[in-house]
Amino acid sequence: MRTLGGEQVEEAVAGAVALLRTATDRDWRATRAGRLDWDCRYTAEHVASDLIAYAGQLAGRATEAYVPFEITLDEGTGNEDVLQVIETTGALLAAAVRTTPREVRAFHPHPFRSADREGFAAMGITEVFLHTHDIAEGLGLTYEPPAERCADLLTRLFPHVRPDTDPWRTLLWATGRGDLPERAPVTGWRWHNNLVIPAERLTLQGLTPAAATDLAAGGDGGFAWIDGGPYQGTRDAAGMLVKAYETGVHRPVWGVFVLVRREDGRAVGGIGFHGVPDERGRVEIGYDLAEAARGNGYATEGLRALSDWALGREAVTSVRATTEPENTASQAVIARAGFVRITEDGEGGEGGEQFVYELRRRAPGAAAER
Repeated sequence: MRTLGGEQVEEAVAGAVALLRTATDRDWRATRAGRLDWDCRYTAEHVASDLIAYAGQLAGRATEAYVPFEITLDEGTGNEDVLQVIETTGALLAAAVRTTPREVRAFHPHPFRSADREGFAAMGITEVFLHTHDIAEGLGLTYEPPAERCADLLTRLFPHVRPDTDPWRTLLWATGRGDLPERAPVTGWRWHNNLVIPAERLTLQGLTPAAATDLAAGGDGGFAWIDGGPYQGTRDAAGMLVKAYETGVHRPVWGVFVLVRREDGRAVGGIGFHGVPDERGRVEIGYDLAEAARGNGYATEGLRALSDWALGREAVTSVRATTEPENTASQAVIARAGFVRITEDGEGGEGGEQFVYELRRRAPGAAAER
């Protein structure tokens, strides 16, 4: 699986700085940066500010807000000096990404108030790519970062955006900087770091299309799995997520999550939704565990956490889970999670092949009937 880390941050910064160094003799303050309301000099300073801010979040393990500091350039700093600052702050972000453990998440406001090291690397690279484009457009320079890296950014930060044949043009369109055939212009945007839902012994970590693609192809999705993991059901669910992403119907919060143990960061199974809530507010959950993780209550804990999260959404009135009549172990998990069986023998689908269980929202402000 291709990753986004310190090396990729440094590559992005090096490519941007190499281009912009060809125009340091120009008046950046008098030149507007592309479609932005900023001039080129301010935009370059903004890149450095973002890079150091992201490094600070990771290094400081900030969880509630941005670390309260900012970068200030000395009076008389020239364009070449600004590029040196960008190189330096890029190196600091790369170092912070390299030295931050995988399970650490630091504060970022959009959309779920946290991101991991790869998320901050992706955001830093995106800032470099987009704002180098803005400056280059203002200065009349030609800039196009590697297509493969743009695709990586889209599969991590823009999971709601249907991919296209040209990842760079798609990234520009998704951020309001360009046009794509048969797609309406974008006038406002946010990137989407993956959702992580905490439980007592586990965290439920949302799969990005990048991780899902790797899992579906037989990889580990970037997770350290317990022996025997992942179970085939997780790979199958990841494959369905990839298909939804490729067709533009993937909705990240209603996707697939990996169950990760807090004690050692090991992935033990998968859980997720079969789709978005229907017109009656019903959503269905499926799950599985690696065999070595069974018998520890992880499935029950994960099912409770995800169903409680779903029932806290306005669009959801009930959560459903189905199982085969002979799967008594799964039925016990569902019952322990508080679900009530709503079908009798012969009512659970074609030929009576499944039992259906439901957990309903109890009242406004309450999680669910248990």
